[in-house]
Parts: sequence; C-alpha cells; structure tokens
Amino acid sequence: MIRIYPEQLTSQLTDKLRTCYLIFGNDPLLSQESMDKICQVAQQQGFSERYTYSLDTSTDWDTIYHLSQSLSLFASRQILILILPESGPTTVIAEKLLKLAELLHPDLLLILCGGKLTKAQENSAWCKKIGQDAVYINCLTPEQSRLPQWINQRAKAISVTLDKQANELLCYCYEGNLLALNQALERLSLLYPDGNLTLPRVKEAVNNAVNFTPYHWVDALLAGKIKRVWHILQQLQREDYEAVILLRIIQRELILLLTLTQQNSDENLKKLFDQHKIWQARRPLISAALQRLSIRELQLAIQLITHAELHLKQDYGQSIWPKLETLSMLLCGKSLPESFINDSTN
Repeated sequence: MIRIYPEQLTSQLTDKLRTCYLIFGNDPLLSQESMDKICQVAQQQGFSERYTYSLDTSTDWDTIYHLSQSLSLFASRQILILILPESGPTTVIAEKLLKLAELLHPDLLLILCGGKLTKAQENSAWCKKIGQDAVYINCLTPEQSRLPQWINQRAKAISVTLDKQANELLCYCYEGNLLALNQALERLSLLYPDGNLTLPRVKEAVNNAVNFTPYHWVDALLAGKIKRVWHILQQLQREDYEAVILLRIIQRELILLLTLTQQNSDENLKKLFDQHKIWQARRPLISAALQRLSIRELQLAIQLITHAELHLKQDYGQSIWPKLETLSMLLCGKSLPESFINDSTN
C-alpha cells in the first residue's frame, strides 16, 4: 500500500490510476478534494458510472457485489465509493469488505472513505487485502508544524505569495479549519490581484471578516483592547457560538502566559518564545499581555474559567456569557470589585 498526503495525489494519479484508494482522515476539505481528483482522472480513463454507498446495518451488499462483477465487456467501467461509519467498520462490514476485495478488477475503481485509520484497522484482514494495490491518502488536518507548508503550497497553486508573518497569522486564525483557510486565501487573491500577500494586507482582511472567530477575541484580550473584546464577544454570542469552546481556547493561552511569567526570571524571553514555539506574528501580543498581567491576575482568570466549567457540568442550561464578560474585563486590566469577582467564582 502506497502512503501519500493529499498534495502528492496529483503526481501519483499522473503516474498510474490504482484499483483502490483509501481516503482516511478528519478533514472534509482534503477528503472531498482527494475524491474529486480521483474521480476526474478516472472519468478521463473511461470510468463513466459512479455509485456511492454509506455503509451501515441496512446496506444492500448483494447489489454492491453485483456491480463489482460487471466487466467492461458488457457494461461501463465503474467507480464504487463506500463511506465507512464514523466509528469505523463493524465486524459484519469488515467481513463484507474482505469478500469485496476478492472481486476487485481493473474495470472497477474502489474508493473507501472514513475517519482516522487506527492501527488495529490497518492490520485487519480486509485492509491488508484491499491494500495490495491501493493508495492510502492521509487526510488528517495538518498539525501545527506542517500547516505553514500546506498554506504555501495552496497559495502557490493560486499564484499567490505570502511573507512569513502573513503565513503565521493565517495559521493562527484558521488552524484546524482548512475549509475556512482555503476560502480566506481565495478571497485574498481576489482582493490583491498582484498576488503579494504581506502581513498588513492579510491582517486587514482577516480583521474585516464578516464572522469573528474565537481567535479574534483572544487577540483582543491579549492586546487589552476592551472595546474590541466586547464587540467580538457580543457577535459570537449573537451567533450562538459554543461558549465552552471560548473557555478552552483562552484557558490554553492563560496557562501559557502563566508558564512564561514563572519562567521569565530565569530565562530570556526570546528563548522562551522559541522553546514554546510561539509564532513571530504572535510574540508582540504575548509580550503585551505579559507586561500588563500579574501572576495573581492570571491565576484568578484561570480560577474563573475552572468555576465556569464546573457550573456548566452541574447545569448545562446555565449561561456562562456573564463569566466571559468578567474574564474579559479582568484580562484587559479593568479593576473589578472583590465582591464582583467572588460572585463569578462561586
């Protein structure tokens, strides 16, 4: 079984169209684009019919087996797309796939789609059998270390160049959401026909986005811009954004700030930034927050988040937006009465 990333698929398809393609991963953009590329090349090679089945307990396997036995002498070459359950193939589905593997032939192209392929699934009999002449496409959302490279490749494909800081800003704003990231790149390419995307250009376009993300809120908090913080928070609330997601994101930032504050007396700040792999474009924001917030304020903010999460678990219907407002005021350096803080942590 050949293993590739989605960006390597075009080259592989140019070399040879295999009998089977395994598209596994959690990213919908990469999965859909991979499937579209495979089907496009297959259609150019005479695979004119396409059948798609979402596998479950009611799947008509007899029909699938019948399709698999139709040769091009009597029928068109066919593409068979099978979508596995989110939890992976059941024992029954695994047995059916093993039988299907025996029926594969050059006039049938099998595309098998699913979530992340586990080690146990990879070592299963059906996967080993199907994988004999297969290409495995890893469609997991790129990790932080691979995302800048992915952005550069995607930008190059649409004749756009980004400087390093512009790339880092896009990574930060859209990490984990390639669909939105791809749309942002396409929008930027239309806004700037010269194809030169600098940090100021990208920053302006991102900040003027119709829909704010939690990362806009976090950036405003780190910068201490209370008016912008309130504006973003109100819009996120109007859009019924999951408040618990905001808690998780800012909690990660606060723990980082607390760690940096505690280590700063022993280490040079630049070395700490390098050690914690903080992007260059974010270092001014982090530095501003470190200068403004004391250890006590950071600890109090983390305590407030902890209490907010506890209240959610005890009463999921309870709104925690007021606690997010209190947290925002605290992190932007606004003095709060002790009783006000006590109410938020009780």
